[in-house]
Amino acid sequence: MIAIVDYDAGNLKSVEKAFSALGEDIKVTRDREEILSADGIVLPGVGSFGDAMNKLYEYGLVSVFQEAAARDIPLLGICLGLQLFFESSEESPGIQGLNLLPGQVKLIPRETADGQMLKIPHMGWNSLKINPNSRLFKGIPEESYVYFVHSYYLEAAEERDVAASTEYGVHIHAAVEHGNLFACQFHPEKSSSVGLQILKNFIDIVHDSVD
Repeated sequence: MIAIVDYDAGNLKSVEKAFSALGEDIKVTRDREEILSADGIVLPGVGSFGDAMNKLYEYGLVSVFQEAAARDIPLLGICLGLQLFFESSEESPGIQGLNLLPGQVKLIPRETADGQMLKIPHMGWNSLKINPNSRLFKGIPEESYVYFVHSYYLEAAEERDVAASTEYGVHIHAAVEHGNLFACQFHPEKSSSVGLQILKNFIDIVHDSVD
């Protein structure tokens, strides 16, 4: 069973629908024991970094994610969920993230170095440069397009953690992978067949971890 964590900040329905379409047994929950007994865990999210962290603290879920990571339970962060995996965000100064991986979340600049003005939030389809060793992107062709909706982007501290990247005025670390930690800035559940394959890969990783 894969637990999709409900902390009042997630795009739960679309994520739930995508996993169900793939035939996976899922549970939408914020119960500590249900989450930690799951074979895999998904942290979705939309909204602000600070509000989301406050909700995770309110529901006693910060320690749950830290314990799950220590147990090597496969974790998948989506959109804001990716950002929460890291240390901090310029969106909410002074608020510490889950700190599961080293890196900072920064505001996408409205103007590029050559003076081009960008629309913020970044909304739309962008192609990915993919790490060929990534388990999450197994079978996904280079330059595949996925759907983004975000104003802030990840700058991971460790290049080896970057599973995929894209460009939108700046170089964006669009997905990360470290051990059993996985996360995507884009929305795989809204990224057509490519996104479904990414979620299927995560399901396969989850199943492999319990075999």
